[in-house]
Amino acid sequence: MVIERTDSEIIVKIPAITDVEDIQQLMDYLRYRSINSRSLATQPVIDMLVETVKKGRWAKRRQQLVK
Repeated sequence: MVIERTDSEIIVKIPAITDVEDIQQLMDYLRYRSINSRSLATQPVIDMLVETVKKGRWAKRRQQLVK
């Protein structure tokens, strides 16, 4: 594996025998970290958002199950 840094990017060269699915998981994680690093959300706000989403999801699911 080779890592190179230029003025505008970081280049990572990985052997072709590496499983593409593993690389995709790594890229997804790096994207998550990049997005998360710019977030101004606080944990209480995130908790409230998760709770709201869960309630909405349960309401939709409940309608499907009660039919």
